[in-house]
Amino acid sequence: MNDNLAHSDIARLEERIEELHQSLARCDKIAMAAQIAIGGGVLWLVLMLVTLLPFSPTALFAALASGLGGVVLLGSNKTTREELDGQLQALEDRRRALIDAMRLRLVEDPGVTLH
Repeated sequence: MNDNLAHSDIARLEERIEELHQSLARCDKIAMAAQIAIGGGVLWLVLMLVTLLPFSPTALFAALASGLGGVVLLGSNKTTREELDGQLQALEDRRRALIDAMRLRLVEDPGVTLH
């Protein structure tokens, strides 16, 4: 493979890898928000059950919606994160293979090649 072509392929792969890292960071934030929603819904229900908060049907449904919505969001986010992890691993493997195929030499010793 032409080294210039390999360099441009590697650059494109690195851009995509960076995008995937940013997407994974968003997934982590979404997971945190989902866990907070679950915890908030459960805490709200418990506080109503022990009568520290007044019971009302609206509050009950809001607490249930928060907890269940958090569970759904967490599950959906987990699937998305797993897909992104798989894509990231494949791109990193491809980048590694392109770099290995270039047979780069060490700068300190021009006669030595890396395998």
